[in-house]
Amino acid sequence: MWVLLRGGYPLRILLPLRGEWMGRRGLPRSLVPGSPRRRYRKEALPALEVPVLPVTATEIRQYLRAHGISFQDGHSCLRAPSPFVKALQLKDQTGATASFSLFIDKTTGRFLCMTSLAEGSWEDFQASVEGRGDGAREGVLLGEAPEAKDSEEVQRIWDRAIPLWELPEPEEAQLARVMFGLTKVTDDTLRRFSVRYLRPARSLVFPWLSPGGLGLRGLKLLSAEVQGDEVHYKETTIPRPGVYHNLFGLPLISRRDVEVVLTGRELDSLALNQSTGLPTLALPRGTACLPPALLPYLEQFRRIVLWLGDDLRSWEAAKLFARKLNPKRCSLLREEVLGELSNVEQAAGIRWNRFPDLNRLLKGHRKGELTVFTGPTGSGKTTFISEYALDLCTQGVNTLWGSFEISNVRLARVMLTQFAVGRLEEQLDKYDEWADRFEDLPLYFMTFHGQQSIRTVIDTMQHAVYVYDICHVVIDNLQFMMGHEQLSTDRIAAQDYIVGAFRKFATDNSCHVTLVIHPRKEDDDKELQTASIFGSAKASQEADNVLILQDRKLVTGPGKRYLQVSKNRFDGDVGVFPLEFNKSSLTFSIPPKSKARLKKVKDDNGLVTKKPSSGKKGAVPQNSKTCLGQAHHPYQPDPSKPSR
Repeated sequence: MWVLLRGGYPLRILLPLRGEWMGRRGLPRSLVPGSPRRRYRKEALPALEVPVLPVTATEIRQYLRAHGISFQDGHSCLRAPSPFVKALQLKDQTGATASFSLFIDKTTGRFLCMTSLAEGSWEDFQASVEGRGDGAREGVLLGEAPEAKDSEEVQRIWDRAIPLWELPEPEEAQLARVMFGLTKVTDDTLRRFSVRYLRPARSLVFPWLSPGGLGLRGLKLLSAEVQGDEVHYKETTIPRPGVYHNLFGLPLISRRDVEVVLTGRELDSLALNQSTGLPTLALPRGTACLPPALLPYLEQFRRIVLWLGDDLRSWEAAKLFARKLNPKRCSLLREEVLGELSNVEQAAGIRWNRFPDLNRLLKGHRKGELTVFTGPTGSGKTTFISEYALDLCTQGVNTLWGSFEISNVRLARVMLTQFAVGRLEEQLDKYDEWADRFEDLPLYFMTFHGQQSIRTVIDTMQHAVYVYDICHVVIDNLQFMMGHEQLSTDRIAAQDYIVGAFRKFATDNSCHVTLVIHPRKEDDDKELQTASIFGSAKASQEADNVLILQDRKLVTGPGKRYLQVSKNRFDGDVGVFPLEFNKSSLTFSIPPKSKARLKKVKDDNGLVTKKPSSGKKGAVPQNSKTCLGQAHHPYQPDPSKPSR
């Protein structure tokens, strides 16, 4: 998904200009309804001329009191009478009063009416209360309905899918249960959760049902492939992941339930519900994101158990989700994770797939850190940091880009070329395939360009962390964001303040911030050092990592450019390794025949902790099992590890 943000609120969806595409990726073409070709929707909301200021919970309460609207304070939302429900609709099917059916998010002000399913922004709610807007009282703000084509496709797939116990061949049913780890899950459990099996695609089908189970809104298909001795799983959602907001198991929740187990996978929900009898719900995107649109459905629970996995990445996601849900009512999978912290690879963070030598030095990409990146003008800083961030994004790291120097369209084109590892202008027949895959990445863009207020930028970043669970923010670059009209002494003081603000944001929000800063003017025959970063020493002091893209020829290697890690707060390893720029794919790769591919250099104490690498391929462990939207552990239900 490509979302443009301004002033902390999503304004438009940036969609590629494409023609038509065939079928739906990941599904047999025979399942696509009607004609196999369809137009891709390109609607976009108009951009606002001025940023929308974020609303606070205090301001929401004051507004409701000023207009005589009674409300109840909840865990993450305020409940109030809904202006979108007529008097005759204020009683539900059981006859109970349903007047407090409007849920208002305390952080963003967005609302959802459980009765009419009307939803919108805080400004929309104000317009409805005050009688402003075109037809606000007539329910124009109803939640976005799925596209007609998506609805037809969902129904077509659902009609062709059948329950596992109705498969004609017992061997086929047993094989499916083994593949998906359902050997101990009973038919009754599968029946209650309405799970089916699609034979042509060999996939389990999990339905997205409307509240009350009255309508089918979407599907998630889970397919399995055997590769060697391992089983690999692939998810496909209809509609696309960005608008697939299904809490799997919601129709089975009773109003009397006060405790629930939130899982990252549907298979875990099935196993846990059967073994414990507790209500269970599966998040639509696992550990990748908890959409705020789902919070109203979780307000009734006094205790929420987060069952997301026992690895460090799941533990970090659980802490992030608990902030939204109110930590006082959340129980986390803690004791099991403490054992994982002793594992160096877990604690080191997510490894790069495209830069193995960077793994040797930095060990991985960790939340809550600040990385400062610099390099000479024209050396390819933006191109390198684009691939650097794209590598992590393809592994499920939700990324927010703030490009203040070049346009988002140009940046997206560079990243798409890097993603496809080749120029798509020369292979237009593959453009739709790569664009579809690129669109599914958890990648978001700010709409800022040029000088911006640091407060506005920080507000946008905080909003993105809350709404999209952003784990990595890239700011390119600091000087363009600051502007150029201030005096030099004021600029240095302003830069120190901004660096401190980014440092505080990274720590407080457990989010990694990569900050691109131009260097000072240096002689052409001198290499850049940490002291070459523009401004005072504040940037290098606050940073956890300092990366320098050197545009000089390494003496022992063939590359013209090389990357220098001059600061590494995690374990102190610093060094350099050559890079080779591939013009056709706009990527940096490691020279394959370099004998001095990685060169350790002395740290601040003058010590060399490790010997130079021999340059053998495969020396750096790779996390080949990591994929978008999935954690590192296998996709199998594991009810043996209780949450506390």
